[in-house]
Amino acid sequence: MIERYWKDEIKKIFTDEFKYRKWYEVEIAVAEVEADMGIIPSDVPEKVRKSMEDVDFNWVAKRAKEIEREVDHDVIAFLLTIEEIAGDPARYLHFGMTSSDVVDTANSLILKNALELNLKALSELSLSFREKANEYRYQPIMGRTHGVFAEPTSLGLKFLSYYSAFLRDIENLRSAIEKISYGKISGAVGNYSFISPEVEEKALHKLGLKPEPVSTQIVPRDRYAYVFDVIAISAGNIEKFATEIRLLQRTEVGELEEPFGRKQRGSSAMPHKRNPIKSERLCGLARLLRGYAHTSMENIALWHERDISHSSTERFLMPDALSLYYYMVTLLKDIVDRLVVNVERINENLVKYGKFYLSEAILLALVKKGVRRGEAYEWVKESAHRAMKSGEPFEELIRKNENIAKYLTPEELEEVLNHDYLRNVDAIFKRFGL
Repeated sequence: MIERYWKDEIKKIFTDEFKYRKWYEVEIAVAEVEADMGIIPSDVPEKVRKSMEDVDFNWVAKRAKEIEREVDHDVIAFLLTIEEIAGDPARYLHFGMTSSDVVDTANSLILKNALELNLKALSELSLSFREKANEYRYQPIMGRTHGVFAEPTSLGLKFLSYYSAFLRDIENLRSAIEKISYGKISGAVGNYSFISPEVEEKALHKLGLKPEPVSTQIVPRDRYAYVFDVIAISAGNIEKFATEIRLLQRTEVGELEEPFGRKQRGSSAMPHKRNPIKSERLCGLARLLRGYAHTSMENIALWHERDISHSSTERFLMPDALSLYYYMVTLLKDIVDRLVVNVERINENLVKYGKFYLSEAILLALVKKGVRRGEAYEWVKESAHRAMKSGEPFEELIRKNENIAKYLTPEELEEVLNHDYLRNVDAIFKRFGL
């Protein structure tokens, strides 16, 4: 992970210090259970804890890495470091365990911590969208399909659609936390040869985790893949809104604009530029997270009870994906909270090119009057296309259309031409209790 996208509050979760603390927590939790059950001497956990109580885990990380350069095994290096500190009692640590018991169980704790932080940030982001949805509930804006004017919608509904999406993402993140809250203390190939399921269950309970029902030497990697897939999907929703800003910030549109600082500069050559660089950054980072999700899927199929082809990738996946996602969520919240909404331009664009968007209202009114749909479609289309070419007001051409006049009185036509496109906005908001 590069420093540019680190946030301090999540960065500390992925430090070596934090990792070794979690490794130690796993080891001491197992030792406490084994001591209570008479498997190792009863005084071991207390002696180790006393030796470790004032230890700087930054030093532990540094010393472990020094030893690792000699033994080429990170968990062995960690255990040797603890033995240097705690002396003879520490030889009972890791009793009946294998490296993955420590690493995978600690990984679950680390991922759980990071996901809970992301969940909090995402919940705050969703509230920002809810506030914007309420603020612009009745503000009409041109809806576009294929990038082309379609019919008016509510700007509030645009925000509400993202509020809805992030509520789904919140639900998915909660599910991901549940999915990853499993550990394993089952030995070399997961069959409890030198440790018992009872030890595992009690130790994991101390750590706030559940036992993997059937593990091999590792926690199954479909759990990890689920986490990174959830993150990638949510990043896609972030990218979707960032793309909306990029499209609506274009000079010829000018309806929304990401915040631009007073001292900020948009171009080294062109002082007038106000580029949507934050939104573009979000789009780029979402692509990266989809790549990480793909890698996590590749990690599911390991050889037999395990290999370590997944291990090297997870050293990138865990800190990068979780911290990048956190960065994206917090950045988008800042963008939304300070978003520039150009209501005047929105209103101008609604009428700037003519009210062709009334075409469906007229079409449906004619169908209700008994005109065949295909025939009515041609009449409205003819007037719309002529207005586009000539610049004549669409409404006037519709009023002059002899075919339409046969079925719609002037009064009926005026009612159609004043159709309320936001008539059911409140009903949609009501679904969310707003």
